[in-house]
Amino acid sequence: MLVSVQALRALAAWVVVFHHVMQVFFDFQADSFVGRFFAERGAVGVDIFFVISGLVIYLSTQGKRITPWRFMLSRVVRIVPAYWLYSLIAALIIAFANPVMPVQKFDLHHLLLSLLFIPAENPGGFGLYPTLNVGWTLNYEMFFYLLFALAFMLTERLRLLFIVLALATFSLLATQPWMSDFYRNSIVYEFVFGMLLGAIYKRGWIRQGLWLPLLVIAAALLAIHQVDSSMRLLHWGLPSTLIVAACIAMEPWFQDNRLLRHMGDCSYSVYLLHVIVLSLGWYLQASLDLAPALVIAACIPVIALAAWASYELIEKRFFVCAKVWVGQRADQSRLQSLS
Repeated sequence: MLVSVQALRALAAWVVVFHHVMQVFFDFQADSFVGRFFAERGAVGVDIFFVISGLVIYLSTQGKRITPWRFMLSRVVRIVPAYWLYSLIAALIIAFANPVMPVQKFDLHHLLLSLLFIPAENPGGFGLYPTLNVGWTLNYEMFFYLLFALAFMLTERLRLLFIVLALATFSLLATQPWMSDFYRNSIVYEFVFGMLLGAIYKRGWIRQGLWLPLLVIAAALLAIHQVDSSMRLLHWGLPSTLIVAACIAMEPWFQDNRLLRHMGDCSYSVYLLHVIVLSLGWYLQASLDLAPALVIAACIPVIALAAWASYELIEKRFFVCAKVWVGQRADQSRLQSLS
């Protein structure tokens, strides 16, 4: 994994964290420039995530013989354990400590759909959000992974075309009453932007540099700040792709930084657990009449430390165990073929 991409993944996760800080503590109301940016534009961290996801999946599978089953297994092991854990924690809070998350309502059927990555109306009545609200992005991730797994039945040259056509087909089918319009969101094409970026990188078309990439990042951030997300794919998806490309171009300035690499490793757990920590912080702040700034300052290191522990104890352990298990299965298959 490119360290520049890891660093950007960490940054995107923390941008989303501060976006939700503005939601949980201030109801998206802000007077300062920084506060307004996180309140109104902080969700762009998700767009950066999606572009990175398409890039990483493309680069990590090129030139490798992988079966659809093995690809999906690796993705499930990477995504599911931590997501299920924090979804269940959120469900317990909603069911037994509802004042911590007062806008939520517990519903067992909805929880089961959430755990299966099936979009469904949240019982709180605010849209197609799972029990752990940030999991809406994972519904798109798993959908993308499924399409990519199917693409393994084709040659490498046809995979990108297949995914584009499949996404377009699902966008058309989503107009039918028997299918959720969740998949009509153009944000899904940001995965394709990431794949295209991967193809460009593999061909050596992204030249290393510093000042030009910094100018590209500044221009992209200016575009994101100036334009809302009414046409998200164009207004936020395209600038996010340029930011990822610019960071790749600056890889020599990142490649030896172990801290940034590890921060990128922990970014998935940061993303999953931060709303739970912020909600608990908000409840304490409201109950004890504490200063919001003080509680927020306490929540940030708690999120960072909890995410580090989550990565080391949950994500990494499950991934290593699954890798060993898959390797043993592969060895058994080879032995059977030789006997």
